Amino acid sequence: MHRKLEPKLISVLREGYTRKQFRGDLLGGLTVGIVALPLSIALAIASGVKPEQGLYTAIFAGFVIAVLGGSRAQISGPTGAFIVIVYGIVQKYGYDGLVIATLIAGFLLIIMGLARMGAFLKFVPYPVVVGFTSGIALIIASSQVSDFLGLKMEKVPADFVEKWIEYVRHAATMDPYTIGVGLVSLLIIVLWPRVTHRVPGPLIAILAVTFVVQYFHLPVDTIATRFGGVPNSLPVPHFPDVTWPLVRQMFSPGLTIAILAALESLLAAVVADGMMGTRHRSNMELIAQGFGNITSVIFGGVPATGAIARTATNIKSGGTTPIASIIHCVFLLLVLLFIGKWAAMIPMATLAAILLVVAYNMSEWREFRHLLSSPRGDIAVLFATFLLTVFIELTVAIQVGILLAAFLFLQKMSQETHVDVITDNLKDDEEYQTRDMSGIEIPEGIEVFEIYGSLFFGAVRQFKESIRVVATKPKVLILRMRQVPTIDASGVHVLEELASEAIQNGQIIVFSAVSRSVYRVMRSSGFVEMVGRKNFAGDIFAALRIASEHLETVKDR
Repeated sequence: MHRKLEPKLISVLREGYTRKQFRGDLLGGLTVGIVALPLSIALAIASGVKPEQGLYTAIFAGFVIAVLGGSRAQISGPTGAFIVIVYGIVQKYGYDGLVIATLIAGFLLIIMGLARMGAFLKFVPYPVVVGFTSGIALIIASSQVSDFLGLKMEKVPADFVEKWIEYVRHAATMDPYTIGVGLVSLLIIVLWPRVTHRVPGPLIAILAVTFVVQYFHLPVDTIATRFGGVPNSLPVPHFPDVTWPLVRQMFSPGLTIAILAALESLLAAVVADGMMGTRHRSNMELIAQGFGNITSVIFGGVPATGAIARTATNIKSGGTTPIASIIHCVFLLLVLLFIGKWAAMIPMATLAAILLVVAYNMSEWREFRHLLSSPRGDIAVLFATFLLTVFIELTVAIQVGILLAAFLFLQKMSQETHVDVITDNLKDDEEYQTRDMSGIEIPEGIEVFEIYGSLFFGAVRQFKESIRVVATKPKVLILRMRQVPTIDASGVHVLEELASEAIQNGQIIVFSAVSRSVYRVMRSSGFVEMVGRKNFAGDIFAALRIASEHLETVKDR
């Protein structure tokens, strides 16, 4: 097995696992397990599935990813990034639709890892990431309004606008007890870190508020009244009925899940590397995420990925190897089996408060505000991705955001490509002045053009317009290409058209200072043979000699 496709757990065990490392992993794993307990339940409910399914995800997906993953201390499980898309799929296609979409995502992640695509995901534009992350945060916060205020609604609409219309319509049904429970929970979560960071605020909020609600019999919704309780047993593996039409329908959501899982997990791995001074294996991490997501939905879970906040908590608490993540999974498993039924007493308003804090933390409002000072194109990508996430759909937002960013990049690159006539100014050129040119003159009938920038499909039109404006029908046309780093098939094609026109007009084209990579593309396409190898010169001086020889040949005729 290639070392880059080797799980970090194997590397850790090969290096020698010490008792000191185990003590750190034990503390880190137990701490992050306590953090993950309420989050897993809250994220599952917000995603439109049962509370225990969040725990299944953290246990099964977290374990598989820990064993196979390419990061030393990353914690995986359900995250806020998936709430929007999971909720939409479950509402429209049911849980079986979500299983198929996640299975597709899992296989795509494995393929991406095997194809060594981990590095390519770094090229997703930052405004796209901030745009959809901020949009998701707004949607998460909006989805918790009903539970936080105790609105008497049969069903909360999935659409953002319809959701707020219904909130306004049911505003008169707000429950003061629920609001009180929500506000107290929120205050505990926000203020508890001032007391200590060792015990997470969400856990204190759940324990304290649940005790008060049960002791005083406050009439507020709990997990039990909404879902009927949390089972204290492991799920049976589940395989949905797969049909080709459903697979086709779920491929686009599956692709979105795969992209989100890849981006979030690799981002969490980068954060872990920054905190620990290590290097993750991105391709192995993608493969692990793929197998983790497949395992998750087979055992009743939802999509999973690397959780940045939980990963940071693990490292700060002492976790340094994948063993910490395994311990966190074992802890959650024991909670599910032995005290899971008590989770049914948790008030829904407390879970809503937890998710409001999650939404605020993932909103990246500071980064959003900072990006507003970027170039107009980046601002357009940011707002397009944000608005499409909120008002249309996350899948569409990511696709449009990436395409828009790509088109803007191509536009910028194409504007960098242009052609200048440098015949009259050639003697002022630095390269020209460093050589003894006393014996070389630029005779009449030769025009020298210099091409600046890459000749690719996005810049072809710009190049055509530039060459059309400056071309003056010389007998010999020298194209100086020392400033052309790359060329693609479209660039070769436009040069072929230029060469064909030159032949028809009785002209000759000489190429100067073509880089090896560009020359290789020209040769493989047959262009070098078309214009003749003798018409390629290493520098401008050799090109001028070749051009002069062509002129002498024409005169002799």
